Amino acid sequence: MDDAPAFEVDFQWFHIQHHEDAAVSETYGYSGDAGAVNLEGILVRPKGVSSSNLMIFMHPASTLQLLPYPKALAATGVHVLCAASRYAKNDAALIMEKVLLDLGAFVRHAKEVLGYENIVIDGWSGGGALALFYQSEAENPSITQTPAGDPMDIKSAKLIPAKAVILQAAHLSRATLLLDTIDPSISDEANPGDRIRELDIFDPKNPNKPPYSPAFIAEYRAAQRGRIDRIRTRVWETLDTLKYQGTAEQERGFVTHRTFADLRFLDPAIEPNERKPLWSYLGDPETVNVAPMAPGRFSTLRSWLSQWSIQDTQSNGLECVTRIAAPLLVIENGADDAVPQPHTGRMYQAATSGDKSFALIKGANHYYAGQPVQMAQTITLQRGWLSERGMLD
Repeated sequence: MDDAPAFEVDFQWFHIQHHEDAAVSETYGYSGDAGAVNLEGILVRPKGVSSSNLMIFMHPASTLQLLPYPKALAATGVHVLCAASRYAKNDAALIMEKVLLDLGAFVRHAKEVLGYENIVIDGWSGGGALALFYQSEAENPSITQTPAGDPMDIKSAKLIPAKAVILQAAHLSRATLLLDTIDPSISDEANPGDRIRELDIFDPKNPNKPPYSPAFIAEYRAAQRGRIDRIRTRVWETLDTLKYQGTAEQERGFVTHRTFADLRFLDPAIEPNERKPLWSYLGDPETVNVAPMAPGRFSTLRSWLSQWSIQDTQSNGLECVTRIAAPLLVIENGADDAVPQPHTGRMYQAATSGDKSFALIKGANHYYAGQPVQMAQTITLQRGWLSERGMLD
């Protein structure tokens, strides 16, 4: 750790509201005024320390204030905002383009109401692709509709660009992750119990065992893409059918079974890092594969196209990173058990910013769980990088 003093930290809840014209709301519960979107955030600040700089952490579907990192960062004197989208803790109907607008509302509130001069977006995990999506559209707005074709005028939203972007243990996109982890042993979505043994990596009778051969890896990856493509076809066909019917039914929810079967979980030799074998950030991968909290388990048609479809999503970090000019810091956690090893480096290599930096935190897992040393190293790295660019008081 650098010589930053340790401060007592204060957590302050606040609420903001922004307007939206939408025929149907994807969120359930309190809605406030008609046409309004209600958002909640937590300011995490060192007591008695003012600042003109603010770091915003936001994930499309998770809340981050309970992670150890934001609090530890604030204890060094940094002002932090943990922002929650309208889809916090429920991504079944999540539309990435609307999450982008939610992040924009927080950035605007931070500057125009809270009075912060410099905003830095720290994209952790799934927040990485979101941060790049936001910054690319704030610098060069282009989106006029969602992947499903619903109107979405990002240009009129006048998003305020962040001063800088940090990618921290960030993956390429939710769609890329699902492609990497979906279980290809299912050939019939209506009958998930009937599986192809040779593609079921959790079946003890599967003749294909780790370390996997290059031929099996290629076959497995092709089968994963085949399943994604079949789901996509069904989604589009259903949307077209509903549109043709011309009734009030314009959306449906559906279940995608067994979505957590990445070969890397069982074979540490595939794109290796220091991750724990036979494990994942959600626990035992075989258990997670059939559990209700696995990625992409519940979704609406529109949401699937927006966040899970590799062909349709507009929130692709590898593409968005080529469209930003803001300073960029990319941090790879060396023992990341959530983000595949190549993702971080690929985004750094693709970045076209004239001010980009890359760092590897050796031994760090995804959440720095039980790792105060690695967490302190990351904080020191971020503070130094921000200080060099005049964004640290």
